[in-house]
Amino acid sequence: MKRIYGSTPLHLLAHLASLALAGWAILQITDARAPWQIFFWLIGSVLLHDALLWPFYTILDQITQGLTIAGDRGRVLAINHLRIPAGLSALMFIAAFPAILELKEGNFTRVSGLGYEGYLGRWLLVSGLLFAGSAVLYAVRVRRVAAVARPAQ
Repeated sequence: MKRIYGSTPLHLLAHLASLALAGWAILQITDARAPWQIFFWLIGSVLLHDALLWPFYTILDQITQGLTIAGDRGRVLAINHLRIPAGLSALMFIAAFPAILELKEGNFTRVSGLGYEGYLGRWLLVSGLLFAGSAVLYAVRVRRVAAVARPAQ
């Protein structure tokens, strides 16, 4: 089994059990009338991530690996100043994409009494602030490393 699957049968069983538990939790939360749709949604999201998103951000990571500034005390990696705001922005988008894209406002409006107006602008503003703050921090770190690398006059 380890040669074919890559791990132990207990590992496979644990993953299947967690998939079943996640499906059951989603069914309980959403009160879904068609459980097979939840199953396809879970499988589709795993396939979407593994087939499209993982290779995309792996390639993006490889491209940005060379963005460094060298100095005596060390180097400043630009990749981390891109990863953090991009990851937080993506996480916010995943958590609120129906509101950001203004999809199916019915349930949200019925429960909260609010609409989706302004979510896109606020998400863009927060994402922009995350990237701007990261850029400022990167500039400060690069300047600090460059100052240490300069010989004393």
